[in-house]
Amino acid sequence: MEKKKNYYVVKEKAIPEVLLKVVEAKKLLDTGKADTVQDAAEQVGISRSSFYKYKDDIFPFHEETKGKTITFIIQMEDEPGILSAVLQTIAHFRGNILTIHQSIPINGIATLTLSVDILPGDGDAAAMVEVIEQKEGIHYLKILGRE
Repeated sequence: MEKKKNYYVVKEKAIPEVLLKVVEAKKLLDTGKADTVQDAAEQVGISRSSFYKYKDDIFPFHEETKGKTITFIIQMEDEPGILSAVLQTIAHFRGNILTIHQSIPINGIATLTLSVDILPGDGDAAAMVEVIEQKEGIHYLKILGRE
């Protein structure tokens, strides 16, 4: 069984410089100030390989995550009640499901892709993700993006 991934909130001063530069390069790409990964990496002073190595593992935490859309992917066992438990958890944390797609299960494992709007005021995305990861039958959860 795959080991569950842990998420941490760390102050910026404790993060290695290369990871901060990856975040900066991603921002350059998102804002159009860099056209290619090579260009963004050069602008911030890292290698392309460093960018690709860490690009999916770091993103800025914003206090204003509430009122934002989060897209994530979940691999879970194809057992009755597991999808229902995931959806109930999202509702409990005041998440509004915008899109949902479940693949046909292969070898008893289904892949679920969700886009969830975290409602302003009382939604808590970090806690929601943590609770979903701890559910029985959940093998993997990865945040694909935030808006």
